[in-house]
Amino acid sequence: MPLLNERFIQNIVILTGAGISAESGVATFRDADGLWEKHNPMEIATPEAFARDPELVYRFYNARRRQLPAVQPNAAHRELARLQREFHGDVFLVTQNVDDLHERGGSDQVCHMHGELNSMLCGGCGERMPAEADYNGDSPCPGCNARGELRPDVVWFGEMPYHMDEIEARLADCDLFIAVGTSGVVYPAAGFVQQALLQGALTVEINKEVSEVTGLFHLQRQGVATAEVTTLVKELLAG
Repeated sequence: MPLLNERFIQNIVILTGAGISAESGVATFRDADGLWEKHNPMEIATPEAFARDPELVYRFYNARRRQLPAVQPNAAHRELARLQREFHGDVFLVTQNVDDLHERGGSDQVCHMHGELNSMLCGGCGERMPAEADYNGDSPCPGCNARGELRPDVVWFGEMPYHMDEIEARLADCDLFIAVGTSGVVYPAAGFVQQALLQGALTVEINKEVSEVTGLFHLQRQGVATAEVTTLVKELLAG
C-alpha cells in the first residue's frame, strides 16, 4: 500500500489483543458464550472479586493456565517474531494478552502490559514467581511464606497496567504503530493510537471487525490476523 512505501520507518510499536490469540483457540473475555461456571469472566477479574471469593478466582485462573499447553502459536505470532528478527530498525511488541504465545512463537521481546498467566504475585511482599502448579488460598509465598497472599500476576479491571512508562516512551518515538486484534474498548491501550498520531506516526489496524477506534487509523485491514499480519510483515520487510 502506498502509504507504507512512502514512509521511512525506523521504529515500530505493535499492540496485540485477544484477536491474535483467538485463532489459536484461546477464549476471549468477550465471547458471546463467554460464561464460565455461570459467571461472567469480566466480573471475576477484579480485586473486589478476589476479596469476595478468592477460591473462585483461583479456579478461574488455574483453569486458564492449564489450557495454555493445549494451544499453539499461530502464523501471526510467528510472523511478528520474524519481523522483530529481520526488520532493519526497532520493533517493540506490547500485548494485552496474558498467554505465552508470542514467546512460543519466537519473540524474544514481549511487553505484557496486563501481566502473565504463568506468573504469581505476592500481595504481601511483592515477590513475583513462576506459576508452576494450581494455587489456592493455602498456597504459601516462597518469599515470605505467607498464606493467602498469592494472586495471579495479571492486571485486573480497575488496576493500572504494567510498564506504562516504557510503553509511552516507545510510542513517543515510533514511526509506525500497528494494532492487531484489539477491541479499542479497554483503556489505556485503546488510547495508544492517539498517542502515536500525536507523534506523527503512521497507524495501521488489523482486525476481523471494525473496532471502537478504527476511525483513528490511517490504514485498516479487515480480516483474520494470520492472513493480514503475514501480508503486512512481508511488505515491511520488502520495503
